[in-house]
Amino acid sequence: MEWIDEGIVIGVRRHGENNAVVELMTQARGRHLGLVRGGFSRRQAPVLQPGNKVRAVWRARVPEQLGLFSLEPVEERAGRLMEAAHGAFGVTYMGTLLHLLPERDPHPGLYGVLDAILDAFTEPLAAGELLARFELAMLGELGFGLELQSCAATGGNNNLVFVSPRTGRAVSEDAGAPYADLLLPLPSFLVGSIVPPSVGDLEDAFRLTEYFLARRVFEPRGLSVPEARSGFLSALRRATSR
Repeated sequence: MEWIDEGIVIGVRRHGENNAVVELMTQARGRHLGLVRGGFSRRQAPVLQPGNKVRAVWRARVPEQLGLFSLEPVEERAGRLMEAAHGAFGVTYMGTLLHLLPERDPHPGLYGVLDAILDAFTEPLAAGELLARFELAMLGELGFGLELQSCAATGGNNNLVFVSPRTGRAVSEDAGAPYADLLLPLPSFLVGSIVPPSVGDLEDAFRLTEYFLARRVFEPRGLSVPEARSGFLSALRRATSR
């Protein structure tokens, strides 16, 4: 059997002396693995870098097999991503998050989000905003989406400034004020504000997403928050403090 799709490289590992098992996030078929013969050759290795977009042809005798990939470059952006520390850590971390998805389970919306993020990931503040939004999208795709569009107590959608750590729902300023010490801050850029986030807003956003990722995604799987995330945040702080 055979299929053709567009994909983004999110992982590569050596198989034998010169072959590679490549992990793609594909447009129509979700996270998909395949063997690339000679993947670590001088000709093919530059194409198989995380963040690059490729045209993938997958072939196998039966669907259950690993199968063979034939990959052609569509957009080689890995070099640009690796020029800055936040780009290198960010693309690694997003690949780690995507690895949590079931293999061959379609997520076309998430593919589009990933593609758009990688095209706009070079500027540090923009990268921070985009990665926080990607973490929220991943929580949703994994079945743990936060409800940030209306207040859990009143049902209104004004002055949403907190999130309940218990329910993952937004809380308005008035309803949450008596319990502010027990709630998580909700930065306005995550609920529709057109004002670009400040460094403080990004710190609040990453505290929020880390809380739910750790407790709902990583810890139940016996995993720690990936080191690449800490590397990204450290690089972001360095870049935005200059």
